[in-house]
Amino acid sequence: MPDPGAGSTTRTRHRRQTHRGLLVLSAQIGLAVILIVVWEGLARAAIVDPFFFSQPSDVALRVVDLFRTGEILAHLRVTLTEAILALMVGTLLGLVLGFLLARVRLLADILDPYVKVLNSLPRVVLAPIFLLWFGLGIWSKVAFGVTLVFFIVFFNTYQGVREVDRVIVDNTRMLGAKERQLLRHVFLPSALTWIFSSLHVSVGFAIVGAVVGEYLGSSRGVGYLISQAEGTFDTTGVFAGMVVLSAVVLIIDVVVHRLERHLLRWKPDALGTPTS
Repeated sequence: MPDPGAGSTTRTRHRRQTHRGLLVLSAQIGLAVILIVVWEGLARAAIVDPFFFSQPSDVALRVVDLFRTGEILAHLRVTLTEAILALMVGTLLGLVLGFLLARVRLLADILDPYVKVLNSLPRVVLAPIFLLWFGLGIWSKVAFGVTLVFFIVFFNTYQGVREVDRVIVDNTRMLGAKERQLLRHVFLPSALTWIFSSLHVSVGFAIVGAVVGEYLGSSRGVGYLISQAEGTFDTTGVFAGMVVLSAVVLIIDVVVHRLERHLLRWKPDALGTPTS
């Protein structure tokens, strides 16, 4: 017979999770409101110079105006295209090489110094080189974004595969599993937590790669708008561009988080219940 107490315990845990989630969300919104009010108050009281720091009300009006006139949409579309392509290519390369080097120890030992050298290169130095190689179009920004995303995904994937319990691997081999079956049913599910952890960080870096590339040389994109605003000492325009980019990153992160919860719904959470 099913244990009637188990259902009650599960409902209690879900209520606690819901209560905690609402508490965290309220605290996050409250902190944002406090910071905005303090910033607005300091600017209106002339304690901070609005010429250098602008003020939230002006920034909000500028953001609304950018969307009302449609000026931001074409630039945002370019930036999102560059960031999504960089995220996709960088993630794919990081996953493939991460799994490959984690499973082939000899290859990992051979390539280890090269990976370390490439990872130590300052990425900003590469941006002008990509502009020379690929021009002022989107591909120079995509290439720069890939260099930011790749290593994050690669190292997390590599470590995630290496951390898989050897007992599970050996038992699966004893049952006759081939390497492809091991990758699909053991290594990939076990490394998903590490992979999604890297994706949460990579989303921001993909946007950064696109914007920095546009900032250094472009005629389109949100980075270009920010660069133009800086050139005319328009701090309100700079903050408006930053607000738009921040909102985009948060939206994409929510999508990644929901995808993570869906793919890892089989995995118990910290309370011991499967995620839903």
